[in-house]
Amino acid sequence: MHNIDIEDRLAALSAAIADRTRARMLCLLMDGRAYTATELSAAVEVAPSTASAHLAKLLEQRLIACVKQGRYRYFRLAGQPVADALEGLMALAGVPRPSVKSSTPTTLQYARTCYDHMAGEVAVKLHDRLHALNWLSGEEDYRLSDAGQAALARLGVDCSPAPTRRRFACGCLDWSERRSHLGGALGAALLTAFIQRGWIVRRLDSRELQLTPAGKKALAAHFDLTV
Repeated sequence: MHNIDIEDRLAALSAAIADRTRARMLCLLMDGRAYTATELSAAVEVAPSTASAHLAKLLEQRLIACVKQGRYRYFRLAGQPVADALEGLMALAGVPRPSVKSSTPTTLQYARTCYDHMAGEVAVKLHDRLHALNWLSGEEDYRLSDAGQAALARLGVDCSPAPTRRRFACGCLDWSERRSHLGGALGAALLTAFIQRGWIVRRLDSRELQLTPAGKKALAAHFDLTV
């Protein structure tokens, strides 16, 4: 790549970040979560149409990515290199990182069902832990390692391929945490196993799930995870 190409690219990136509204959006996305255009427009106090134009500029410069979940479109940072660059700039600016507060009830934020699998804070942390243990890998369709399959099978999780066209394992964007929890057939099998072992209890009158004391001990013992 010629120096002029690097300079043009750097100038374009700098121009995208230099706008105050776009900078505020990027700072909000530094929490690692994904938000809709409507949420971001309200957070930075601009009209939805204006927010859409700013998001298009950030997408053009590959600073953010768009994630589609059902009929909604969510926006998040494009990756760790973008987060690292922004972290450095924010350190130079010397200001605290802003945040967006969730309107989801606290109990549902903690643990609930998403169709037939777990969602909420517990599920998101478990999803991240499965990747950290290298039991799961992949970006969209997850692969289960031999070690992961053996470990989950010991816990009574059905790790066999889905008999239908359903995806075996994938990330499902959590609407309160705005990060991925485990979806697909494996996510459903994991919830089933947790319920059978008494680690998770369903609430009959809502989507809320209760993590039992035995469940907390199991997460620590089998996944080295504290919630």
